Amino acid sequence: MSTNSVAQSPSAAQAAPRIDTYAPETRRARRRTAGLGLLAWIIGIVFCLPAIWMLLTSFHSEADAATNPPSFAAGLTLDSYRVFFGSGSGASPWPPLLNSLMASVFSTLLVLVLALPAAYALSIKRVEKWTDVMFFFLSTKMLPVVAGLLPVYLFANNVGMLDNIWLLVILYTSMNLPIAVWMMQSFLADVPVSIIEAAQVDGARLPTVLARVVAPVAAPGIAATSLICFIFSWNELLFARVLTSVTAQTAPVFLTGFVTSQGLFLAQLCAASVVVSLPVLAAGFAAQDKLVQGLSLGAVK
Repeated sequence: MSTNSVAQSPSAAQAAPRIDTYAPETRRARRRTAGLGLLAWIIGIVFCLPAIWMLLTSFHSEADAATNPPSFAAGLTLDSYRVFFGSGSGASPWPPLLNSLMASVFSTLLVLVLALPAAYALSIKRVEKWTDVMFFFLSTKMLPVVAGLLPVYLFANNVGMLDNIWLLVILYTSMNLPIAVWMMQSFLADVPVSIIEAAQVDGARLPTVLARVVAPVAAPGIAATSLICFIFSWNELLFARVLTSVTAQTAPVFLTGFVTSQGLFLAQLCAASVVVSLPVLAAGFAAQDKLVQGLSLGAVK
């Protein structure tokens, strides 16, 4: 009897149910995760409320949009969008939209062409006193934009480039280049040096290394940089307002034309804001994967 009981004791111990000593900690961790997720959703909805309210107001009539408190059950109409696209007023939004698209796209391409070699020199093949160079790039953003408005206006007037879309391309390139160099320097710092050296051993020159080795590896960071530069160029108003009039008028300048001193304009302004925001939203949605990877690149070591 005693021998059998001793022989059966290991199997009996294995068959006994295990007591999960970590169950309370696991439940607390799950509750904490669920609470943080709920909080994130609430914060996201709060941040989206202004955009949702703008979209809803754009479908209201001017009388309904001006009510206080606002009427959620008001009838919906497309009159504001018809006015934006020239119905009745005769002003077409397409030239300003195309001007903004042209200025934003061309300036972003120029920024990438100039920022990639600069970031390569500051991160991989570092120049002497590269930290001083980075501080110089940062210091160029410390000057208030309005402080440089008059010199830029006088220069453009003397060279005959007022109301010229290429002047905005040059300005947007110079304004976004420091930010692009700062961002891409941190992205390119994570590129393995070994693959660059291997390409150089195979005889690849610097343009080939940048185009076929560095650019594909740092594609998420380049996408994030280009999207931010595009957004900054698309939303710029001060220089576009002062330096353009009719020919090179951009979408933000055209948008301000709906603000009048007399009459109601809230619904039309919301409709114009929705249309002007669509290209940025479309670009962000198309590059959202690369944008998240680029902005989080190097965050976890």
